[in-house]
Amino acid sequence: MPYVVTDDGAQIFYKDWGGDGSPVILSHGWPLNADAWEAAALFLAQHGHRAIAHDRRGHGRSSQTWDGNEMDTYADDLACLINHLDLTSITLVGHSTGGGEIVHYIGRHGTDRVAKLVLVSAVPPLMLERDDNPDSVPFAVFDGLRAGEASDRSQLYRDLANGPFFGHNRNSDISQGVRDAFWLQSMACGHRAAYECIAAFSATDFRPDLARVDVPTLVIHGDDDQIVPFAVGGQRSAAAIPDAQLLVYENGAHGLPDTERERLHADLLAFIDS
Repeated sequence: MPYVVTDDGAQIFYKDWGGDGSPVILSHGWPLNADAWEAAALFLAQHGHRAIAHDRRGHGRSSQTWDGNEMDTYADDLACLINHLDLTSITLVGHSTGGGEIVHYIGRHGTDRVAKLVLVSAVPPLMLERDDNPDSVPFAVFDGLRAGEASDRSQLYRDLANGPFFGHNRNSDISQGVRDAFWLQSMACGHRAAYECIAAFSATDFRPDLARVDVPTLVIHGDDDQIVPFAVGGQRSAAAIPDAQLLVYENGAHGLPDTERERLHADLLAFIDS
């Protein structure tokens, strides 16, 4: 299996599909791994693009480091992968926490190698409710996630899969297999990494990173997202990025790569090829 080794010796696993087409990097959500993007990676590779998806450190097949489970290191790990593969004219696609990772990459490393940006159900600009970020998600919500992670993380992941992540509590028809895959990927994440990443995706202020985005950007968000509410995530990100294109999926849940697979694939391809 292919790995890139970071400056601190961590091994970052990645998949690289599709040959010599224009590169697309797919960054996954918490607490998943590159497998969450397999359907999109296969679709994009079949349509002439080079699809690359990595396991964030602490997740999946990458090293479970004790330290570095925060956005600065995640972004630098992504830069290490991009530099290792010597990629240019990249389309960066991030779902949920992955959206934070890719905009933080731009904030720390710029857009010299980036052609386009896609945020899907993404955590920027800032999820956590603060004095300077009202009408957002209260701290108690993330403390509840941490409590579930610490006490019985296996059940936490089942509850998320059977409830708000895919909108299954709204009577969606997401399959048992997809929900099982969510649980399996989540359990492959290191316990410390999963716990610490809750702070990384919820409390990192991505507003300075969004201010540095100067490439064509597509923002996709469901208006019934129970994890990253539309008004907190996609709506604000689209407003913060000049000329960003916003697509709102009516009644869309958080897990759009699975719940709206065909539509999302078509929208990604149209934007990348435009």
